[in-house]
Amino acid sequence: MEKTLTIAEHKMPALYSNVTGVPIVFLHGLSYTLYIWQHIGVTDLLIEKHVPFLALDMPYGLRSKCQPKTRNPEVNLAVVSEAVKTIFGSTVPVLVGASIGGHIALRYAARFPVKGLLLVAPGRALAEDLLQSYGGFNFPVRIIWVRKDNIISGEEMRTLADKLPNAKLLVYNGASHSAYKDEPEQFKRDLP
Repeated sequence: MEKTLTIAEHKMPALYSNVTGVPIVFLHGLSYTLYIWQHIGVTDLLIEKHVPFLALDMPYGLRSKCQPKTRNPEVNLAVVSEAVKTIFGSTVPVLVGASIGGHIALRYAARFPVKGLLLVAPGRALAEDLLQSYGGFNFPVRIIWVRKDNIISGEEMRTLADKLPNAKLLVYNGASHSAYKDEPEQFKRDLP
């Protein structure tokens, strides 16, 4: 279902399915919108499998239709937390975040309960305030990084995987920074 939501004083498009189960919340990268998940077939797959999900057009997105726009991580975190509560109530989600969306997913997991994280080359993952919280991440985390990524280094992703108690680093060979867009079939197989 596509709907315009007003969340934390931001008006944004959202795609979601609120069926029973553990919801997956998708946070796109800087240059994308919520429609990337539809474009690569993720939303159709989850509808077919009867998995609840939420994809938001985030305030940080360059092409996002969300208004007002902001890259402030605290504001973006407030949008995600309020949207999760509005759509899924107290059900604890899995978060999928790409690049800046991965950064917001890590911030969310540092403050709110999650069942797990799937991160695609998360940005600013080694920020000092985040590093202090990683010891408490007692849930599975999968980190996708690609050898051809010219934005996030492999060293940074290996360090992140080492800092998280239950992390696994998945390395894609033929993709760029936007691994979920470049290798959608592999990405869909790696979804929680």
